[in-house]
Amino acid sequence: MSAADILAEHVEGHRAAAAAMEPLTGQIAAVADALIACFRAGGTVYTCGNGGSAADAQHLTGELIGHYRRDRRPLRAVSLATDPTVWTCIANDYSDRVVFSRQVEALARPGDVVCGFTTSGNSANVVEALKAAKANGATTVLFGGRTAGAAGAHADHQLLAPAAITPRVQELHTLMLHMISDVVDAWAAGELEA
Repeated sequence: MSAADILAEHVEGHRAAAAAMEPLTGQIAAVADALIACFRAGGTVYTCGNGGSAADAQHLTGELIGHYRRDRRPLRAVSLATDPTVWTCIANDYSDRVVFSRQVEALARPGDVVCGFTTSGNSANVVEALKAAKANGATTVLFGGRTAGAAGAHADHQLLAPAAITPRVQELHTLMLHMISDVVDAWAAGELEA
């Protein structure tokens, strides 16, 4: 196998996975609608994940606070994976399992949205965050892999990437968060048709 073969495999894998996203557009639109409802009511979107999924969580937060393609007001969003002081305090005093759920318990309220990114659906700290969000009355969104895993039991919305390997799942999570960001961005800029 050559380097060119490996690269061609990635391109074809990405192409096939992206094509398989088409049936999910209704679910993706529902999540965009949930975020719009949250912002309309003055709520906050909280995101969390580990490793590459933490980067995806931060990416979505950045698109909401900054902007996607339009000049518009910033939207209330917080990534729970970005504060090393809080993270290490909770992990030290309790455990890594509750680094997100402690923050969710303290911050998330009815009308808010908590988005958990986990390629396996089984990241314990993401599962606990979604569980805590449901207990607090927040809407929950799972960005998962092919199956929802344990996190699915606590997700109001499940955006499951139709891919079998982590790189494809993460690529599709980026596509999903871009699609959501574009719709939310259009709403915030007053361009979205009713």
